[in-house]
Amino acid sequence: MKRTTWLDMFAAVDGGAQSLSSDVRQALARLDEALFAVWNLGENVLLVWTHVAGQMQVLSARHYQIASSAAASINDILAGPKYLPPDEFARACRALGQAPQAVGTGSWQAGVVSTELVSNLLRRYGVSLVKGRAVVLLDAVGFTRHTPLEQVAMLNSLAYSVNSAHRQLLSKDIHINFARTTTGDGFYIWNRSKSVDGNIALYKLAMLLLADNAVAQGKARGSWVPRLRAAFHVGEHYEFYQVEALNPTTFSYIVGPATNDLSRMIEKALPGQILIGEFEIDVEDEASDRMARYDTLDFVQKTAERLDQIKGLEVAGDRVENVRCYLTGQSPGGGRYPVNRYRIRDKHGADRFVYNAKLNIHRHQAEPIFLGIQSQELSGFDAVEVEMLDRAS
Repeated sequence: MKRTTWLDMFAAVDGGAQSLSSDVRQALARLDEALFAVWNLGENVLLVWTHVAGQMQVLSARHYQIASSAAASINDILAGPKYLPPDEFARACRALGQAPQAVGTGSWQAGVVSTELVSNLLRRYGVSLVKGRAVVLLDAVGFTRHTPLEQVAMLNSLAYSVNSAHRQLLSKDIHINFARTTTGDGFYIWNRSKSVDGNIALYKLAMLLLADNAVAQGKARGSWVPRLRAAFHVGEHYEFYQVEALNPTTFSYIVGPATNDLSRMIEKALPGQILIGEFEIDVEDEASDRMARYDTLDFVQKTAERLDQIKGLEVAGDRVENVRCYLTGQSPGGGRYPVNRYRIRDKHGADRFVYNAKLNIHRHQAEPIFLGIQSQELSGFDAVEVEMLDRAS
């Protein structure tokens, strides 16, 4: 089975802008055929690979075995790199009780295909556990009350706002390799990067797309521009690729604790509200090349310190002069900036902590854009408890 179009799309996503040479292309095609046979239309999940004595070996398992495996061992494998040295690969096989499978290609050995490109190809036939990565959930308020054609127009309007925001960030060399998947009445959006900078870039993307949507709403004479509510969270989730016309897709899907939290948060959010989940994680800091721990308050502070990059960008054709992002709370003065933390309870009785976010965007010779809801206007917000967190300036 030849899947040359699939390889073109794969290379565009994972191979970067550089086109594939003839040798790399042929080697990838042979490798893809071999992996495709092991994958067997999704019956098996490809986990990790190695090379031993000039031969490529792959660890795979039936999809139902993944779900029934001991959580600790399987999650360690899913969260790690796809290429493992032979000794680590052998330990992974023993942990899952699976024998390795030889793959009939040695193209990687000759240096034709890089280890990274092989791993990225293998990832299309497997599942990965991603930790510490930000995800945004956008929800169109009252979506189901609109006609099907209005719903199509609303989703297209939202997609345009996402693409417009992405283009603006690229104009300032803020690169974000984002992915999205529809929820039916909105989108999950995430950055494929897994760093503090990557998470901040995603929050900036959310700012600009919400601003673009707000301006479009003000200009629209019909119901084709959705009113949004938004939730932002950082956590872990599983990433996988479904089957399309017998091939894995080039775009991924996500599911896990982060998406579960976001869906419960968005259920409580008011129209126009922006919620940020409570998190404390360790991720790679690209500036220092070391692991850094930060929580929700640290994240918003880091974002606020880097908003100068947004100045000069355009929102709906008007240049941005100033941006402010913050979490709402009380204003006692005296150098104190308390923030309100809200405890919400979902329909299953589980509690989560969230924060209410505000974004203010001032533009040159245009009305400012105020996104989110002030704390004094949250009387209708269904929170079971409000706690004031006091953090000195």
